[in-house]
Amino acid sequence: MGHRVIIDTDPGVDDALAILLALRSPELEVVAITTVCGNAPVEQGTQNLSRVLGLVKPPTGLLIGQGAARPLRQPLQTATHVHGSDGLGELDGFRNQDGSPRYPKPKLPRALPTAQEMWGECLHRYPGELTLITLGPLTNLALALEAGPTPLRQLRSVISMGGAISVPGNVTPKAEFNIFVDPHAAQRVFQSGLPITLVPLDVTNKVALSRKEIQTLTADGSDPVLRFVADATGQALSYAERVEGAPLFHLHDPLAVAVAIDPTLVQTVPLHVEVETEKQANIGKTMADPRSPRGSQKPSPNIQAALTVDAVRALKLFKQRLSRK
Repeated sequence: MGHRVIIDTDPGVDDALAILLALRSPELEVVAITTVCGNAPVEQGTQNLSRVLGLVKPPTGLLIGQGAARPLRQPLQTATHVHGSDGLGELDGFRNQDGSPRYPKPKLPRALPTAQEMWGECLHRYPGELTLITLGPLTNLALALEAGPTPLRQLRSVISMGGAISVPGNVTPKAEFNIFVDPHAAQRVFQSGLPITLVPLDVTNKVALSRKEIQTLTADGSDPVLRFVADATGQALSYAERVEGAPLFHLHDPLAVAVAIDPTLVQTVPLHVEVETEKQANIGKTMADPRSPRGSQKPSPNIQAALTVDAVRALKLFKQRLSRK
């Protein structure tokens, strides 16, 4: 039996690939997946999650919850200009040879439990055993802390994709998307005392697939998962080529899952990290204090930040698991 994890996600394309990586890795037992607003509105994200789960056989008893529809204090800013209007590369445009939709729209229940309800159920079942992997803004976790932090102390760890410690942001020169969308939530979470491993752009920018590599990986169209990878990444690759000059798909969220699978893929450094929530020009900036902890004025580290990565091994793991080779 693998290590039990909860995934909290704002299903865009790299989130989808991260979820598939987790479900195809025997080291992990995914017990719940919850959605949050971010790459797309939360209702769309929940539909996207259902589409992804339709590609595989989900674990028996997998719990699904729908979380926050808006950040704590500011309007939602999505990334549909990168991921497509649906957040998953415009899947409605893909058809089978007979003209039927390749990715039929899922039928969802009228109401879903909240993320916090699902987490509470999991923490009750598996106290002290769970890792929470966050792939989107930290709104759900901030709301859970506000409701009562005691149950969350039972988490074994939190692995969070987000932030930019010593590299530029990807939304503004200072801010990474997940933190930028809800900086107030991130600040609350970072100051919570939870055992957090941050997987920032410092390492995720180094783990990427080119368009050619994706074409090679997905050449066998008989596997629905690989066909999905080819279909879903097209929009983001075109955006990267147009805006950044190269058709690269960065595995931001899959790397966070990979760290849960194999922590030795990254090396972490203990840092005290704060999030800028006031100055609009720097909103969402992750500010790390690099001073020696021996200084009397130095705040204690609140995060283990991954700053170096074995990108070759991380890419190999991703390719092998998704292609099952």
